[in-house]
Amino acid sequence: MTTAYAPTRVSGPPAPAPRRAAIVRPEPLLALIGLGAVAVVALWWRDTPYVAGADGWLTNAARITGLLAGYAMAVLIGLMARVPALEHGVGTDRLTRWHALGGRYVVGLAAAHVLTVVWGYSLADRIGVVDETVTMVLTFPDMLKATVAVLLLFGTGIVSARAARRRLRYETWYHLHFYTYLAAFLAFGHQLGTGAEFTGDPVARVAWYALYLGVAALVVWYRFLAPVRLSLRHRLRVAEVVREAPDVVSIHVTGRDLGRLRAEPGQFFRWRFLTRELWWSANPYSLSAAPGGTLRITVKALGDHSAALTALRPGTRVLAEGPYGALTGRLRRRDKVLLIAGGVGITPLRALFETLPGEVTLLYRARTEAGLVLKEELERIAHARGARLFFSTGPRSDAEPLFDPGVLARLAPGLRDHDVYVCGPPEMTRAAIAAVRAAGVPAGRVHHESFTF
Repeated sequence: MTTAYAPTRVSGPPAPAPRRAAIVRPEPLLALIGLGAVAVVALWWRDTPYVAGADGWLTNAARITGLLAGYAMAVLIGLMARVPALEHGVGTDRLTRWHALGGRYVVGLAAAHVLTVVWGYSLADRIGVVDETVTMVLTFPDMLKATVAVLLLFGTGIVSARAARRRLRYETWYHLHFYTYLAAFLAFGHQLGTGAEFTGDPVARVAWYALYLGVAALVVWYRFLAPVRLSLRHRLRVAEVVREAPDVVSIHVTGRDLGRLRAEPGQFFRWRFLTRELWWSANPYSLSAAPGGTLRITVKALGDHSAALTALRPGTRVLAEGPYGALTGRLRRRDKVLLIAGGVGITPLRALFETLPGEVTLLYRARTEAGLVLKEELERIAHARGARLFFSTGPRSDAEPLFDPGVLARLAPGLRDHDVYVCGPPEMTRAAIAAVRAAGVPAGRVHHESFTF
């Protein structure tokens, strides 16, 4: 580990943050989702005067799980519609975790719905489960569509399992998830066509239409039309590609009136470079410098997409979605800040290291000296603002003493009175967060975002 430069204070008030639209905080959003679930169950309650017999209990369990699965599907898609108010207020990584958890609920509820409805109807009709399944699939309204929807959901759930994700390219995983939209579309008619809560209640039908059409409008606008609108307005192009290391490049993107993007240090965009090999994939990369006349990302060749970026040529047109992410200076509550970066996770923290006011300490961990991306740039920033800068290299076992509460407290004196930003590989992030929490930093002042899929 090496230490560079003595700490000094950057005087003056914090720089004003760019004007930004209203944001939605996590707590109210969770409360709203919970109230929606209660309202959905209330639909069943209002339409069910009594429940009798084993078949009645099973079919009513099927009604409840079907309603909740349909509602959770809409919520699941809405969370990942890339609505700026959610992306900036809740944070992309938290939305992604909620989406993953919600996906498990949807698959579980759908499985419970299928099992209980088939079992309940077979008891009521006094026939076998297999015969009842064939009858329902072939004769009930929209049941074939619903069957395909369930199979698509189960398939998406399988490829989302951790063991499967490790074997998939990001681009493959990303495009397979578009089948969730198809599953929602196919299941929608089944819900309204056979759901007892909707067949005789026009108000409930209108509310369900409003829910699904509202979510569809968000997806169409923010995931498909907004990137095109942004591209037409700003006309983004690659201005320069700078090789920072054998497997690392910085890509400078220029365009018109970039200030209207309202991008902030610490945020990221999803970038689609319009070349023959890359146009079909939009991948997330953080800004590695404070946005201004250009936007810069720094990318390490870790996969097919990132490796192909090293061959980009100036003038290449760019489609971008964003800015996204809540890992910005807006989270800061204290004058002292500790930034902890691992590997290529330095990119958003490098932009914050340059721009955050107050007393800033950066701890940068990589396995090798060559893995310290933008090292000389960081040293220049530290020298210019008199900030603390520490580098740590070596095998993973060498990092264990580093993430000790006592060690961190010595590197950042008065650690309990710091805000802490963390970005890096999952294992390092967990170790760093555990260490600063053990050192007495409250959870509300530990900020992190993960971009793993």
